[in-house]
Parts: sequence; C-alpha cells; structure tokens
Amino acid sequence: MKVSYFRDTDTVYIEFRADDIVESKDLDENTTLDLDAKGNVCAITFEHASQRTDVSHLVVEGIAA
Repeated sequence: MKVSYFRDTDTVYIEFRADDIVESKDLDENTTLDLDAKGNVCAITFEHASQRTDVSHLVVEGIAA
C-alpha cells in the first residue's frame, strides 16, 4: 500500500494494490475509486485534499510483517 500527496494539485492518492485498473468510479465530484477486472478496489483519489483531510498528519497502525 502506498499513500502519495501531490502538493501542486492538492491530491491524495492511496494505492491499495498495484493491479491494472480497468474502471474508475466517481464517488463524488472530488473522490475517485479505481477498480481492477474483478471489482477489487485498487486505489482511491481525493482532490482538494487539504480542505477534506489532514494532509499534514499521517498515522499508520497495524502494519503486518
């Protein structure tokens, strides 16, 4: 899993799996869900992230080894 923040576009991209994306669904005008061929969630994109999330504070818990 990878979390990226792009300051120039104020976008957060969370990649859950690196599979090929075959479909993107708009959850609202600023949130997109990316799916693979089996319908599994691969990633989610949040536009205007600094207004909708706390991009300056990231906490990661429960990392599996």
